[in-house]
Amino acid sequence: MKINTRGGLALLSAAALSLAVGCSSLKTPATADVAVSNAAVANAAGAGAAQYAPLEMTDAREKLALANKAMLAKDYKLAIALASQAQADAKLAQSKASSVKAQAAADVLQDDIRVLREELDRPR
Repeated sequence: MKINTRGGLALLSAAALSLAVGCSSLKTPATADVAVSNAAVANAAGAGAAQYAPLEMTDAREKLALANKAMLAKDYKLAIALASQAQADAKLAQSKASSVKAQAAADVLQDDIRVLREELDRPR
């Protein structure tokens, strides 16, 4: 019985290559997901989310920190999941901050309209 070493070597090389590609393909999306989440947290902070939505902002920052730790531990699936959660929390925080700011602007506008109506209704 003759063993085909060339075929076995090719099969082993193909298996090693697919394993390497599989592992590296997880790292690339994880790196991208963490970077996108980092940008989302920064955008939310710039929108005033730390002031207007502190709980959501804290959650986003904590999950982003855990995603970075997972990246260092090469747990790319966990990093992707945590980055996704951090991004969702950051978007929620940014939306809440924008909503509070819009409501404050609307309140100021209503006050201005009230003052103008009082001026118009004042006897001359």
